[in-house]
Order: sequence, then C-alpha cells, then structure tokens
Amino acid sequence: MVTENTARQLDELKPHNEFFIGVDSDGCAFDTMEIKHKECFCPQYIGHFGLQAVSKYARETWEFVNLYSKTRGLNRFLALIRSLDMLRNREEVAARGIEVPALRAVREWAERETRLGNPALEAEVRKNPDKDLNCALAWTTEVNDDIRKLVHGIPPFPGVRKSLKMMQARCDTIVVSQTPCEALNREWAEHDIDQFVRMIAGQEMGSKAEHIALAAKGKYPAEKIMMIGDAPGDLKAAKANEALFYPIVPGAEEASWKRLHEEALENFFAGKYAGEYEKMLIDEFNACLPEKAPWEK
Repeated sequence: MVTENTARQLDELKPHNEFFIGVDSDGCAFDTMEIKHKECFCPQYIGHFGLQAVSKYARETWEFVNLYSKTRGLNRFLALIRSLDMLRNREEVAARGIEVPALRAVREWAERETRLGNPALEAEVRKNPDKDLNCALAWTTEVNDDIRKLVHGIPPFPGVRKSLKMMQARCDTIVVSQTPCEALNREWAEHDIDQFVRMIAGQEMGSKAEHIALAAKGKYPAEKIMMIGDAPGDLKAAKANEALFYPIVPGAEEASWKRLHEEALENFFAGKYAGEYEKMLIDEFNACLPEKAPWEK
C-alpha cells in the first residue's frame, strides 16, 4: 500500500480491478467527527482566535459549520474562515462588542492554494511571516497534537470492515479525505483496515475532487467509479468527476453501511446503481443537513 504524501502517487496508480471506489474517513468510516471537532478543533479555535468572551456562540457556530450543516466535512482552513465569518455576523457577538478576526492573509492563501494542509501553510509562513498566518499555523498544529493525544481506540462503524472486504475483491479502493495523512495512516492501521485499500490520500495530496481525478478519471468508465462519503463535499467531488456517489447518512451511519454491503454494492457491480436508485439515496442524504443556521433570519 502506497502512503507517500504526494499527488503523483495518485496519478501513477494503475487499475488492478474493474471498479474504483474512494472512501472518506472521518464521519464516514470512523465515528470521529464529534470528538475531533468538539474536543480538539473547537477549543483551539476559541483559544487561538480570542473568542473566549463569546465562546458559547463560537462553539455553536463551529459545530454547525463542521457537523450539522451542508458544509460538514469542509477542509479545516475553509471551515475556519467560514466559522469566523458566520460568527462575525451574529447579533449576539456584535452586541458584546467582540472583534472577530478577519484573517485576510489566510483567506488570500486559501483562495490560491489547492493543497490546503499544514505543509503548504508552513511554506507560506516561511515566505510571508504574517501574524494571522502564524496564528492559523499554531492553531492547526495544536489541533493535530490534540488529535494524536485524544483520538484513539475508536473503531470503524459496524459494517465498514465487511464492506471493505467486499470492495477489495472487485475494486481498487482508496481513502479520499481532507484529514492529514499522518492521522489517516495511524487510524486506519490501528484498526487493521489499511490492508483493504491501495492508497491513503489526505489533505496534503489535494482536494477530494483532485484525488478522484488523479486516481480514477480516464482510467475507469464513469459508471464504475464511486465515492462513499458523509458530507455534501464528497457528493460534489464525485459529481465533479462524473462519478457515482453513495451517502453515509449522518445519524444513520450503521444503517448506511448495512445497506451498502447488503444491497448497494451489488447494484453498483451489476450496473444498476446509476439513475433512480442513486437519486433516491442522494435525496435522502440532502434532506438530513440544513443550509441555514437556526439563528439566521
């Protein structure tokens, strides 16, 4: 299994099987979204960006952006910018006279960089020692440290191992994620499910859409490429590559994995997945996550 953190490894991946499947990790294969965001990302977000005086609203906003809305699963740096923007526009925050950082240099970097991960940010800080860039780097570094300390002993969702075994027999399967490669490698190896995938692709190797484009597009027919994910960004990455999408529905993960190995994979292999069946699953998925926050008018 190849795990080098370079996009070239994805591009050089050669088909061994008839089908290709990309599988997301956090919130999809592993029930790690809640603990990572509530115990690692959010406390560091409040601490590093001076949000202590509005911590209640900062936490509520962070969790909405990252867990309970259609931006669930967004890259951490884009989620940081979105969370600060939403927080800045809240009446409760304005009433307290709290200045929410704009992070202009971080925003400019995120707009031009496609591999939004710590290595790219470290390189940017070396070129431009802006205080906001340094603050964002300190935040993301400490988040990773907290995840290493806290997030372990969390097995895959029931049904993941069985599904991965079914995929391995007929598919070239890779991990497609915006989690750092170090955490992905550690978590998949900890539970011995890295044996079922040919590659683990994290945020350092580009966006999810880029992962699929490099590893699969043009190498397999579009109807034989599938993305499995729990976030609208996973659906977007699949459709950007004209691939199929199977949703792991937030709050119904075990049932989603059960349906995958009992029904959906066979439909995929039989050429019966595209069309009404996929539409039914995507409609169900889209209905579970709102666009507008409950505090927005």
